[in-house]
Amino acid sequence: MAARLAIGSVALAPGTPRIVGAGGEGELDALAAAAEADLVELRVDLFRDPQPASLPGVLRRLRSAGRPVIATVRAAAEGGAVLDDDRRLALYLAALPEADAIDVEIASAAIVAELVPRARALRRTVILSAHVLDATPPVPALLALVDRARELGADVTKFATHARDHADLRTLLAVTLAAANVVTLAMGPLGPISRVVLPAAGSLLTYAHVGRPTAPSGQLALGELAPLLRRLRP
Repeated sequence: MAARLAIGSVALAPGTPRIVGAGGEGELDALAAAAEADLVELRVDLFRDPQPASLPGVLRRLRSAGRPVIATVRAAAEGGAVLDDDRRLALYLAALPEADAIDVEIASAAIVAELVPRARALRRTVILSAHVLDATPPVPALLALVDRARELGADVTKFATHARDHADLRTLLAVTLAAANVVTLAMGPLGPISRVVLPAAGSLLTYAHVGRPTAPSGQLALGELAPLLRRLRP
């Protein structure tokens, strides 16, 4: 029997998309109160001056609200704040004991190599991701990244790409249908519809912001997305 895929207490399965409420330092109260979210993502890179010593307490506060927490320290090249890799690694290491999952870029090879064995030892879920801010790569390139993420130890592979037109959205749809244990999202003008269509096709998670958007474009607010998904998928 295949191992159950979950983040904390929340099971992940195609056809049952989970909503992630995402935010940074300015949204801590909103993340703690995000009742319409199944999980929350703490964007540590969006803190004004993130410090490893204070991060465990922040994560404990969020987990005490009853929703599993994904810790993310996004690289600047993929839409995050400017932090060097040594500091990003220190923040991830501080977060790992208190987070239910971590999200790290596939391209951050050195950080991934350090974190994945530690995450395995603590039974934390590993999301390895790729964010393409100006285009949507073709299906074969994205499927190759799925294979690479699995080789690196991913439980879940996540893609967020800029969809210029409906052809790009169809590319993300094809990847979602072809690959297991993936999260797919579009940025840009087709971002909002992607947050509904791609979960319907099997994307495990869909993301919404709880205050300031955490994606360059195309992200809906949690108060918009959650009622929409409930209406379309009772």
